[in-house]
Amino acid sequence: MILAQLSVYPIGEGVSMGRFVRKGVKIIEESGYTYQVGGMSTSIEVPDLQDLFDLVGKIRQAQLDEGAERIIIELKVDDRKDKKATLASKIDSVTAG
Repeated sequence: MILAQLSVYPIGEGVSMGRFVRKGVKIIEESGYTYQVGGMSTSIEVPDLQDLFDLVGKIRQAQLDEGAERIIIELKVDDRKDKKATLASKIDSVTAG
């Protein structure tokens, strides 16, 4: 399992980017992957790196289809092999006590 943190920023599209974010979140939701929307990024659980890149590609295309002329994508990947990690286990590791 790979955990990823994703932020997609269409540049030059005004101050509010809500419509762009909603398009990206809809694609993630339709993928069936576990995800969590945060204030500045979205965290996602995906089976492998190729699935992650495919998902990012679909989100990018949705931004272009929405009219974005320039897009910045920030992607952080946690590819842990020593034990199974999920978004919930990461949160539990810092909030349980």
